[in-house]
Amino acid sequence: MKVTVCIGSSCHIKGSRKVVEQLQYLIGQENLGDKVNLAGTFCMGKCQQGVCVTVDDKFFSVTPETVEDFFIENIKNVVK
Repeated sequence: MKVTVCIGSSCHIKGSRKVVEQLQYLIGQENLGDKVNLAGTFCMGKCQQGVCVTVDDKFFSVTPETVEDFFIENIKNVVK
């Protein structure tokens, strides 16, 4: 599974660094490092929609406050 987080300026202002850090932590906690490839990218072209994240090319808008629920629903429950 490939998870890509936008780290462009608009998403950075909206908390992309915290989203990346939380995803790194959660992936480690669940021992999914061998199943989940976490990457960063610059602008995905949807700057109005918050921190842009794709999971295998499916788009999501994530915030530091919603990242844990996002992880459980779209990564943890899908990978296992």
